[in-house]
Amino acid sequence: IQLVESGGGLVEPGGSLRLSCVGFGFDFYRVVMTWVRQVPGKELEWLASIHSDGRDLGYADSVKGRFTISRNNARNTLYLQMNNLEPEDTATYYCATSRKGDNRGQGTQVTVSS
Repeated sequence: IQLVESGGGLVEPGGSLRLSCVGFGFDFYRVVMTWVRQVPGKELEWLASIHSDGRDLGYADSVKGRFTISRNNARNTLYLQMNNLEPEDTATYYCATSRKGDNRGQGTQVTVSS
């Protein structure tokens, strides 16, 4: 299983970004997928999960109403639309096959700063 995240960058508070994650080496369309993030020195934080059929399975309170998880099974791709970003959202973002972060990729850095 390989997961490759992209789409991070530097954005001002209140801005938006869309992260992408492409999966290789497994039946992506069968798997519940998850976004997690990590700040250096802190534990991995679960953000959101999505069922294989596209139904979301919930969001962390810290991102509810601002972030939206989605997927395109035809493209083996998972997305995270992030709106109204806050400095506290600064972290490395990973897609994974579990809330614990199993099989996560190298991550993509998101920095929210003015």
